[in-house]
Amino acid sequence: MKRIGILTAGGDTPALNATIYGAVTRANQLGIEVFGLIKGFNCLFNPRVPHVHLNPLYQCIPELDPAMGGTLIGSSRDYVDPNDTANLDLIAQRLRQLRIDGLICIGGDGTLNGLQPIAERIPAVLAPKTIDNDLGLNYASEPDEWTRIASPDHPGGYRNGRMNSRCSFDLDHIVNYVTPGYATAVFVSASGVERIRTTAESHRRIAIIEVMGRHSGYIALGSSYGRPDIVLVPETPLDVERLVDRVKQIYDLQKNVVIVCGEGIVDEQGRELGAAKSSTDPAGNLALTGASEALRSRLIELIGDTYFRNYRRGRTAAEAIFTRKIGHTQRGGRPLLFDRFHAAELGAKTVDLLKDGHNNALSILQYSIDRGFHVEGYDANRLRDRWGLIHARQMHPDLYDYSLMKPSKLGADYLKPIFTGAIGQDDMEHTRTTLFAPGNLSQPYHSINTDINKRIRLLS
Repeated sequence: MKRIGILTAGGDTPALNATIYGAVTRANQLGIEVFGLIKGFNCLFNPRVPHVHLNPLYQCIPELDPAMGGTLIGSSRDYVDPNDTANLDLIAQRLRQLRIDGLICIGGDGTLNGLQPIAERIPAVLAPKTIDNDLGLNYASEPDEWTRIASPDHPGGYRNGRMNSRCSFDLDHIVNYVTPGYATAVFVSASGVERIRTTAESHRRIAIIEVMGRHSGYIALGSSYGRPDIVLVPETPLDVERLVDRVKQIYDLQKNVVIVCGEGIVDEQGRELGAAKSSTDPAGNLALTGASEALRSRLIELIGDTYFRNYRRGRTAAEAIFTRKIGHTQRGGRPLLFDRFHAAELGAKTVDLLKDGHNNALSILQYSIDRGFHVEGYDANRLRDRWGLIHARQMHPDLYDYSLMKPSKLGADYLKPIFTGAIGQDDMEHTRTTLFAPGNLSQPYHSINTDINKRIRLLS
């Protein structure tokens, strides 16, 4: 293993540069060159394969800063079709022209699904990243619970579904306990909940705060650190009547209510509350929008104007209930210490996996009371169902208290190891010294893309 290629795929997360930094640092120790492939899989479809030498003379280039959010080598949502053998063969040929002996992909479940056909042509491994924390398994046998259900309305005449679990849930059995980017996303979301709370208190309002997580409630669960009154997650269908009763109870007591909802919350029939766009992203994910607005409309209808008029706290329910989306701020900015440190560990582990002859594998972050957090390697095929698909991990229902609409005792036990000490002293110091630096008023923003562009090479 003399030269490794590395790329970042899918949506950005705060810890991507830290993962790249960990991989390059480990490669420097082993005397391995690392080429960064520009804009993820998009680079491999480009005959000229734009790339950057990340460690000339086995030293990290100065632009590679593990504390910087985003990814200095860019990303895209271009998808590798496992059935497109012609393009896959071209990709393998281009990598051989670059004399790349192994490939590291930094991504989530979609990237891992596309990794296998590449791994049939060149050794390839994955370093996990996703703010949704949905890459991994609640227990090792979870892929066996997926089945196919006849459904004429779906492509192929079936849809994927889950059988009832035959396994008891235990935190010690989680495969890939947490993914880099999740802690920072929760920090942003919980901070947003705290800030919106004071507006709701001051004006006697009901606030609905929407956080990311299409089919995974982990960010909503973690946002409980901001102390919302109610948390709604996609894994648990919404009982609107129970919700209305709970909202009124809390509003009667404290004259304000803060609700956190995941963007993919579903109604009693399992349908997403947010309007579903007919379009999909390049990876085939259905685009969702408006879960918080849909929930607001339901509450306006069911609570009614008279309720607020009787309290003299507004003329209409529409005036008293408002929504806010935390949005893409969850995906951006400087990563917290927890994410930086463990992302670097996972990046380094992928280099070791390639060096030791592993293929179609991924590095994972495990946790136990005895050992704390530690990295391991894991066979990617063990995440696949019987038909070879890798599914996004859903939050296990035992982590959520349906009656309280908040994290369960087990859910709190899950979160504590991640967030106790997740913020480093330098995280707050960095904000203090840089956000209001006088130079920010006079100097334009200098993009990392400008510097990296000077280093890009092309395959001739």
